[in-house]
Amino acid sequence: MSNGNSVTIAGNVTRDPELRFTASGQATATFGVAVNRRWQNRQSSEWEEATSYFNVVCWRELAENVAESLHKGSRVLVTGRLEQRSWEDQAGAKKSIVEIVAEEVGPSLRWASAQVTRNERRGETGGDSGGSGGGPRGGGEGGPRSGGGGASRPPSNNEPASGDYGYDEEPF
Repeated sequence: MSNGNSVTIAGNVTRDPELRFTASGQATATFGVAVNRRWQNRQSSEWEEATSYFNVVCWRELAENVAESLHKGSRVLVTGRLEQRSWEDQAGAKKSIVEIVAEEVGPSLRWASAQVTRNERRGETGGDSGGSGGGPRGGGEGGPRSGGGGASRPPSNNEPASGDYGYDEEPF
């Protein structure tokens, strides 16, 4: 992420990740993260709190691992890029949303412990894969998704309202 558009958040998962697949079989998972901020008001000395909510999108193996590993309430760290999508709803109103397209997602170990199990990468025939990076995934994961409506993502005119994604692959 060298384009200057990177963000890292730490917060709590607000809904179980929803795993779906594009028509070509690419996995995508979406979930929400709530980030709490707490500060002391200098005039009143009272503690104040605000919560921000973020939609997170994951692709490919990351999506599958997130769907298998995370649940509502899990504390996570998410690093990715901000991406804005726009569409027109059925009434013709223009809508827009900013999401985090995740590059990395992990458990927060501040108040919990975790046991990590390494998955074999697709196409491997066993043994140590050697190296830590590269591989078939490459970079630039992300892109628009389409699907079943819901509060966080209503379908647009050019996106099917069914659970079927209208794209063969996500754009890069």
